[in-house]
Amino acid sequence: MTETDDRLSALEERAYRVRRHALRMGEVQGQGYVGQALDIADVLAVAYFGALRYRADDPTWEGRDRFLLSNGHYAIALYAALIEAGIVPESELETYGSDHSRLPMSGMRSYTPGMEMSGGSLGQGLAIAVGHGLGLKRKGSTSLVYTLFSDGELDEGAVWEGLMSAAHHRLDNLIAICDINNQQADGPSSKVMAFEPLAQKVEAFGWHTQRIDGNDLAAVAAAFDTARALQEPRPRMILCDTRMGCGVPFLEAREKNHFIRVEPPEWQLALQALDAAWQARQEARKATA
Repeated sequence: MTETDDRLSALEERAYRVRRHALRMGEVQGQGYVGQALDIADVLAVAYFGALRYRADDPTWEGRDRFLLSNGHYAIALYAALIEAGIVPESELETYGSDHSRLPMSGMRSYTPGMEMSGGSLGQGLAIAVGHGLGLKRKGSTSLVYTLFSDGELDEGAVWEGLMSAAHHRLDNLIAICDINNQQADGPSSKVMAFEPLAQKVEAFGWHTQRIDGNDLAAVAAAFDTARALQEPRPRMILCDTRMGCGVPFLEAREKNHFIRVEPPEWQLALQALDAAWQARQEARKATA
C-alpha cells in the first residue's frame, strides 16, 4: 500500500466515523439535518484530518486555521467532525439538541468549542470569512480561513458581495467550499434560483475554482491540496457536488431529505447500513492487499 493509499484509507475511516456520529445525534432527537451531515462528511474528514491546523485541547489557539460554518443548520455535521477531532467529548453526543447542551441544532459560536461563527442567518459566512482573512493578513498571520456554505445560500446577495470583495483584496488565505446538493427547504436549489454555470461565474469574479465530486475522497483531498499549495494572489473555491444522505442508501433514495424524520427503528437500520458498507470496504481492501 502506497503513502497515498494509506492517507485515503485513514480519511475514509474518519468520514465513516463522522457519518456515524451524525446518525447517533439524529437518533437522540429523532430528526435533524442528517442528510446534509452524510453528504458533507467526506469534505469535513479531509478538512479536519488532512488540512486544518488546530489544537484539540486549545480551540482558541491563535495559530489555528479558522473553519467558518456559514450554513448553521449543518451544525450536526460539524459537531460530528469536532467530536472525531477530540475538540468536543464524544460523551456530549447524547445531549444533541437538548436544553443546556453545547450542541444546539443550529450552530452557535458562544456554545460550542471549535465553532467560529453563529450561522443561523444563511448567506453570511463568506462575508465574515473575508473579514477574518483581512484581519489575519493585517496581523501578519499565516493561518488560513476556510468557510463552508451551501448552494441554497447562493440566493443571498451577500454571498456574491463576498465573492467580489475577496477577489478585490486578493485573499490568498481564504478557501471557500460550496456544497452543491441541489436541495433547500423550498425545493431544488437550481429551480428556486438558477445559479449555473457556477464554476464559470466564480472564476469570472477572480477566484481559483475547482469543481469536484464531493463524495469522492480522493478528489476532495486533491482539491484541498491544490487550494492550499496554490501560489497565486487570489482566493480559492472548491465546488462540491454531493448526494444528500450519502452512505445510507434508503436515505439517499428519499425524494425530500432536507430535514429528516424517520421512524425510531430506522435510525438503527441506518447505522447498520453504514456499518455494513464500511465492513464490506474493509474486506475488499484486505482481499486486494
